Amino acid sequence: MPEQHIILTGTATREGTAADNADAAAVYQLADGTVGAAVIDGIGHGPHTSATVPLLAETAARIAARRGPLAGLLTASELIADPGADGEEADAVAVAARLYPEPGIAVVNWTGDARAYGWNGTRLELYTDDHTVGQQLRANGVALEIARAHDNWLRTSLARASIGTVYTAGIKDPLIILTSDGVHDQVSHDAMTDLVRTHPSDPQALATALVTAAQPNDDGYRDDATAIVIARA
Repeated sequence: MPEQHIILTGTATREGTAADNADAAAVYQLADGTVGAAVIDGIGHGPHTSATVPLLAETAARIAARRGPLAGLLTASELIADPGADGEEADAVAVAARLYPEPGIAVVNWTGDARAYGWNGTRLELYTDDHTVGQQLRANGVALEIARAHDNWLRTSLARASIGTVYTAGIKDPLIILTSDGVHDQVSHDAMTDLVRTHPSDPQALATALVTAAQPNDDGYRDDATAIVIARA
């Protein structure tokens, strides 16, 4: 029988300086110990966004635990695929993961610029690529100063998600971090690494620290910030 691990999780979210919190996070654990988790980052602050994103996160996490994170995100996508009677249904970007209690590779799926990181005890590695025009330009050798101007242009979103636009990564690291851009755009990679080193065995403390570390930009704007930390104990 494979060695079994207890999966520990921590979640944290903090409202930004604009309107209400358009982020949400959810974790769901099956009877056999399998964990599904999802971070949803709502696009803008439309009339449905803050009300709908918790439903999207819960749906994605529960389905991810049972059927995998790809199914989780595609199921959540169906909830917002139609614009609704007023034409202003919520949209979002998202990242979801599934971990089994036995050792192995965790599967992560994402669409948009939500991210997944892994910590192996010595280094923090980014396992996802942002689905933005800026990132696409960088990948094709365009000058960084030009590419940066297009980092807020999303090439895909949850409402438009398909098998072809939801990407997959496998993570062997024992600790996984899922973040909205309110964390990774406003907390440097080095600062995130220092926080992981400070809280390597306390997922809740780490999630709270990551969200708390997000600081306003030069214009005083701070985005909604959300993190999930998952660790095999």
